Amino acid sequence: MTTRRQFMGLGAGLGVTLAGAAVSKAALAGLPELVSQDSPNTQAPLMPPNGRPYNPVVTLNGWTLPWRMKNGVKEFHLVAEPVLREMAPGMKANLWGYNGQSPGPTIEVVEGDRVRIFVTNRLPEITSMHWHGQRLPNGMDGVAGLTQPAIDPGKTFVYEFVARRPGTFMYHPHADEMTQMAMGMMGLWITHPKAPNAQIEDVDRDFCFLLNAYDIDPGSYTPRIMTMLDFNLWSWNSRVFPGIDSLNVRLGDRVRIRVGNLTMTNHPIHLHGHEFEVTGTDGGPVPKSARWPEVTTDIAVGQMRQIEFIANEAGDWAFHCHKSHHTMNAMGHNVPTMIGVDQSKLVSKIRKLVPDYMVMGDVGMGDMTDMQMDLPENTLPMMTGDGPFGSVQMGGMFSVLKVRKHQKPGDYSDPGWYKQPAGTQAYEYTGKLETPPRSKSAGGQSMPRKRSAKNADSQSTSAANTTIGKTDNADATAPSEIELRVRKPHAHGEH
Repeated sequence: MTTRRQFMGLGAGLGVTLAGAAVSKAALAGLPELVSQDSPNTQAPLMPPNGRPYNPVVTLNGWTLPWRMKNGVKEFHLVAEPVLREMAPGMKANLWGYNGQSPGPTIEVVEGDRVRIFVTNRLPEITSMHWHGQRLPNGMDGVAGLTQPAIDPGKTFVYEFVARRPGTFMYHPHADEMTQMAMGMMGLWITHPKAPNAQIEDVDRDFCFLLNAYDIDPGSYTPRIMTMLDFNLWSWNSRVFPGIDSLNVRLGDRVRIRVGNLTMTNHPIHLHGHEFEVTGTDGGPVPKSARWPEVTTDIAVGQMRQIEFIANEAGDWAFHCHKSHHTMNAMGHNVPTMIGVDQSKLVSKIRKLVPDYMVMGDVGMGDMTDMQMDLPENTLPMMTGDGPFGSVQMGGMFSVLKVRKHQKPGDYSDPGWYKQPAGTQAYEYTGKLETPPRSKSAGGQSMPRKRSAKNADSQSTSAANTTIGKTDNADATAPSEIELRVRKPHAHGEH
């Protein structure tokens, strides 16, 4: 943690600039305490010490930013700076973020709160802060050059507005956005309702995280910022499996999960063992009359989806993006498919030069999780993670919802692996297998085209010089046999 006094000593020369006329100089008598976090583990929910009460969220592999109350205003301090983020044990990345982490800390307020956020720039270039999805004065929207001057390195800007509506929002720069978002600059903003709302139900557990992606070459530490789609690390809150913490809940809990997407593509987020409803978006709560049960919801770029369900099935349930390449790590996109290729002769020759050479991919990629191969520095296996029954063979955007009968209210600790009751687990069958019946159908079109001889003759003399030939009239239900002959065009003057 970095204290306010230490920060003031480091940055005594920082300039403080108003982002809009709504903030008086009297409000700038002193910056709020700077609080940083260097742990990648999920922190306990921050119970509100003052202000309006609310039920706090839990940020997956993240934390909530403390505030101070000053003359009825809730004040926060965000510092944009380079950070070192552990993406999973064995791999770290040089990113840009806020207050020591990427993503930055979650900001939690209550509907109707007047909020003042000090944003200090410790980056080597200009930045700004956009409050994605918020209703606020135009001068506080944070688009550099359009609604405000950019925040120069070493400067601090102030944003002040009222949190006008409840919901889940995001914050990120709107200055050199391609670079700064690719480097991990983003965070979550939660506005809780100030009074009972017919469209917002009370929940027992409230989780949130952001989807983000990186292109980091194996052995390197810094993302490539020019990548558009071919990312090799798909993450939740800048963590990849097996580094993503599990979501631990009590049997019977009503659970809310808020997911924001700041990657360059969509993500179908899928939950095993339960049905959920989408109860909110960036635009606010979804009316109950407009909801329906789902097990997967697609989240487009720049969108937020809030899902809710009753955790009424005990067990360890997979929770992941359903794009299979997004549940892998450090994936190479130019690797040829070798399934079914006999490499035995080649292997014997290669081993004369490289004794430890191993065949890869000839029966699929799953066996790679059991291979003991040397990896480049600071990278992760493509598929990894061990469960109670062996390798899980996952990576990237994958975690586990752990539902337990004896998980106490407010307890977010990992309960360990689930022990299935007797008779409720798949098992190997060792008995005799009967020969399965096979269809005698020869296959073909389910609705074959029926053509008359007249039509066939007319088509064979078509102006295009293309003849479509014979139909097997012996079996009217068989698909037509088509013969295609195309006459090549002649050069000018040829016959």
